[in-house]
Amino acid sequence: MTTQGRHPSVGPGGARIIEAGVTAVAGAALAAAIGRPIGMGRAAAVVGGANGLVSGWRGIYDWRSGRGVAAFVLDSTWGLASTAGSLGSHVIAVVRGRPGYAPHLSHREDRHVYERGFQPRTGFLITVGNVVSGAGDTSTPRRQRLVRHHEHEHVWQGRLLGPLYPPLYAAWMAAGAAVGMLVWATRARDQPLFRVVETCAYYMNPFEWWAYSRDDSWPPGRMAPGLGWRRPMVRAIAVPRPVRATGRTPAAPR
Repeated sequence: MTTQGRHPSVGPGGARIIEAGVTAVAGAALAAAIGRPIGMGRAAAVVGGANGLVSGWRGIYDWRSGRGVAAFVLDSTWGLASTAGSLGSHVIAVVRGRPGYAPHLSHREDRHVYERGFQPRTGFLITVGNVVSGAGDTSTPRRQRLVRHHEHEHVWQGRLLGPLYPPLYAAWMAAGAAVGMLVWATRARDQPLFRVVETCAYYMNPFEWWAYSRDDSWPPGRMAPGLGWRRPMVRAIAVPRPVRATGRTPAAPR
């Protein structure tokens, strides 16, 4: 599937078409194979093929690395539920218009990044499957770091945990919200209710604790005082040099 070493007669446009086609067929075949035993072969094939078509056309998978190949296989099989959700993010980005697709953070990075697109909460990035939305001004080192170190962790959480990831994340949010209201009522009435609930439901969520730790941002400044895990869950990732954005659409100011 790699475009490296292609025949000289195949131009860049032709290479993209070939990669999109091959990736779509392979994605559909892999997805159908895991969906067929549970009577969902056709539906799974549509999801796997659509992801392969879009991702192949944009060249997000790094075929020269084992990680890139694993990303494609997981997106088309074990992580297919999250991949289905990511197609929704693509659709919302198109419908809303001016999504600000960021190729400098997507090409061969095993993910899609939009500066706008699906944004249920202003100022926050959100990752659904292999799509990161709401990245903001991706020409700045800080926004690049958020994508590379925080949101990319969520991309791989979904791939590795597969169909378990969405319900586990949602279950913690629901239980954490209930605990947060109890904590506020019994020992944190001096704090805004929303801040306490958000701390318990969102910031203390192990998936977020992991991602914020990898981004070297633990503890976040918006957490309620006296609540939350005291230490980072894991070691932070070393800071890479910023990537220069080329031909990008300016993002709305944060």
